[in-house]
Amino acid sequence: MMRIPIVRTLPFLLLCALPVPSRAQAPAMDPAACPMHEQHMKNLDQRGDTQMGFGHDRTTHHFLITETGGAIQVAANDPADRESRDQIRRHLAEIAGKFAGGDFSTPKTIHDRVLPGVPEMIERKGAISWRYEETERGGQVVITTVDPQARAAVHEFLRAQIVDHRTGDAM
Repeated sequence: MMRIPIVRTLPFLLLCALPVPSRAQAPAMDPAACPMHEQHMKNLDQRGDTQMGFGHDRTTHHFLITETGGAIQVAANDPADRESRDQIRRHLAEIAGKFAGGDFSTPKTIHDRVLPGVPEMIERKGAISWRYEETERGGQVVITTVDPQARAAVHEFLRAQIVDHRTGDAM
């Protein structure tokens, strides 16, 4: 039988006995200060490239918040990159249909979590319009709703995307 010295276990036991602050009490942490931040971003980018079918390094994402909802825009960086443009268009057309049906499995896989706003958007899916449109270098999904709760959920979802994809778009 292996014996663990009390000197090694006592600090662990004391740490475990400390109260855990609730999410509301926990101080906000700068994501860049997290020791795992860089690896998390690499993993997110890799999952995104796989799920979306195009490279994050060859495209630019924008998540726009508007008074009526918002928009998800993706464009190929190089105007001559027809492969990325076509993959963007396929992905966004598919996403618009999935989101309209309440299927948010793709962002869950990419972000490795359920993004804020998703449960409410699923609950209120009939009140939200997800319209796909082609653009010169890719496409966009225009999101509209007149329902204030659905709009708040859409805005939460877009803000999470802005942060995770590091787009710098207005929050």
